Amino acid sequence: MHDAVEIREGELDHPAVIRLLQEHLQSMHLHSPPESIHALDLDTLRKPGISFWSVWQHQELLGCGALKQLDATHGELKSMRTATSHLRKGVASLLLKHLLDEAGRRFYRRLSLETGAMEAFAPAHRLYASFGFEACGPFADYIDDPNSVFMTRLL
Repeated sequence: MHDAVEIREGELDHPAVIRLLQEHLQSMHLHSPPESIHALDLDTLRKPGISFWSVWQHQELLGCGALKQLDATHGELKSMRTATSHLRKGVASLLLKHLLDEAGRRFYRRLSLETGAMEAFAPAHRLYASFGFEACGPFADYIDDPNSVFMTRLL
């Protein structure tokens, strides 16, 4: 990443964040059947137990991600998205490192995620694996789904 990159908590009312989250949901609908979409909308991202961050450079939104508390020691990554014009520039890695650090500050012992199983999600699978996430079974309220990949990492 280049200079002046800032990770901000919140910003869910910012028009650029709203657009990026709408793009995220549209992409999920493009690549996954409706019953297999677990992306969160704006209202859900505002609920207690969910923290949201956005990545900015010179007032331009680069990406976003969230952390959902499942219990006192287990968190879930949610809403990881890089703006299309910033793909393959290290935005997701920077944000994922931030979310792992935050999970550590919260004394989580485990961080898990659900993502799609289709080819469109292969870059996400590689990213998470490079940070030590390993395949696992469904967790929390998820059920086994051939369209989902579940991954987890001990902290």
